[in-house]
Amino acid sequence: MKYVLVTGGVISGIGKGVIASSIGTILKCCGLRVTAIKIDPYINIDAGTFSPFEHGEVYVLDDGGEVDLDLGNYERFLDVTLHSDNNITTGKIYQSVIERERKGDYLGKTVQVVPHITDAIQDRVQTESLRPVTPDNLEPEVCIIEMGGTIGDIEGMPFVEAFRQFQFRVGRENFFCVHVSLVPQPKSTGEQKSKPTQASVRELRGLGLSPDLIVCRSENPVTESVKDKISNFCHVAPQQVISIHDCASIYRVPLLLKQQNVIDIFRDRLQLPIPNPVSRDLMIKWKGLAERHERLTEETTIALVGKYTQLEDAYASVTKALGHAALATCRKLMLKYIDAEDLEQETLNVNPVKYHEAWKILCGADGILVPGGFGKRGMEGKILAANWCRLNNKPYLGICLGFQAAVIEYARNVVGLKNANSTEMDSNTENPVVVDMPEHNPGKMGGTMRLGRRATVFKNEGVSILKQLYGNKDSVEERHRHRYEVNPQYINELEATGLIFVGKDDSGQRMEALEIPDKSFFTAVQFHPEYLSRPLRPSPPYVGLLAAASGQLDRFVSEAKSRSTNVTSGNMHDAPSDIENNDDLMAINELESELSDCSLFP
Repeated sequence: MKYVLVTGGVISGIGKGVIASSIGTILKCCGLRVTAIKIDPYINIDAGTFSPFEHGEVYVLDDGGEVDLDLGNYERFLDVTLHSDNNITTGKIYQSVIERERKGDYLGKTVQVVPHITDAIQDRVQTESLRPVTPDNLEPEVCIIEMGGTIGDIEGMPFVEAFRQFQFRVGRENFFCVHVSLVPQPKSTGEQKSKPTQASVRELRGLGLSPDLIVCRSENPVTESVKDKISNFCHVAPQQVISIHDCASIYRVPLLLKQQNVIDIFRDRLQLPIPNPVSRDLMIKWKGLAERHERLTEETTIALVGKYTQLEDAYASVTKALGHAALATCRKLMLKYIDAEDLEQETLNVNPVKYHEAWKILCGADGILVPGGFGKRGMEGKILAANWCRLNNKPYLGICLGFQAAVIEYARNVVGLKNANSTEMDSNTENPVVVDMPEHNPGKMGGTMRLGRRATVFKNEGVSILKQLYGNKDSVEERHRHRYEVNPQYINELEATGLIFVGKDDSGQRMEALEIPDKSFFTAVQFHPEYLSRPLRPSPPYVGLLAAASGQLDRFVSEAKSRSTNVTSGNMHDAPSDIENNDDLMAINELESELSDCSLFP
């Protein structure tokens, strides 16, 4: 097993997750089996109880693990299925050590950070790195480990010390350290500054870890003179200083790393079985994706009506899924954020300018997306958005809470249940069309929702746009994260007036997907299809929204069977990788054909 540790310096949010994912992508393209681990030094057991304003979205795995959003990057880039233990937190480590101490496993010794906590970290990393993450169930060969936070943070010190020891436990020939640092360029001077990186590397080396590769994040490409200065003062060879500047697309990052010969550095340092020279066609799919993304010109505007719009990372997987669908429909995505509260009557009374601006964006969009969320704030705004889309036949996609908002809106304004609501918003509502699930535990928040990958069974009778977008499968599997569901007592009343629940769980009792047949595209799902969206396998509901918003839905639905190999349900995973077989060559030819269809090339 080869271990690649990715650390960060100077500031947080510098892009370690994308760098770590890109390194894994390159190594996978070279024929290696790759897994990934994210280390978060907070004391929380997992990310499940975080506010989206704190750390962005909570990403959900197949096994129901609620983890850091960077694991979503790993799954999308590497095409793997990770597990909840691929996200290691301080809380998990301390919990396991304290449980062992209570059992008497330490034989009465004083339990300390060193060696007990640091040993537990190393043991957990080694155990999880060997766990298969691909359908073939083969043991990984390379483990990418991203350490959250920045070097010098007090909460991360036990992990730094653990990896200082770990490099000797596994052998230096099996351990590689990548340090991602900021190279700022103040506008006052226009000159790139290397001092922050020098200080960051000095601190890292002082803690016992010497970087084998320094990745310099910057607004513009780092000049050779600055790279030479970093090389001299940070004790690395010039070719071990890599420049990753701001790119138009994250698909460019693996290509930038490859162009700067990182494959040679990894091969020589870790003695990896990679051919020399590498294939000329290596990563051709990624190159095609990057070029396609950058050359799209015809725009489609989607308005996202959410509760956490101040932080884009709160909807990271949603925006990625929209991007994948935009590529599939040959459209340049123009994503507009609307705070759901701004659509409400109260905002009109308090801040009429903000109210009218929000409605102007909503009315001017080609399609509307209402994503998941929790709590009462902004719920009426989401219901108003669903109402406007239904009345004006505007393409609508509701996810999780957006699904429930569509049900409440329909119950109020079509069925005639004027006080219809969710018990989450009003526990005393007269018509609780959305209720908490029987298994919901109100006394405990962490890990008590309906989580993970579960089946949705489509109706056999009638025509469903959503089913056709999924390739006319009888059932699909998608990931869930919710505490509330549509009240079964109101199903007949809702369906009697035109709304159809086209998908249910495998018991037939829990509603999973709805459509309004007489609308061009009014669809909502209880699950989160964005979690399984991949660059070359976009999520069907998101493809449907973009296709409807760009006037292409009829073509996409009519070609659903032939396109099913390009659209993922929960039963299919794919991401760009090296050319391995005829299927890959066919995918490349298809990609080139689509590029030509989109008039991207002269």
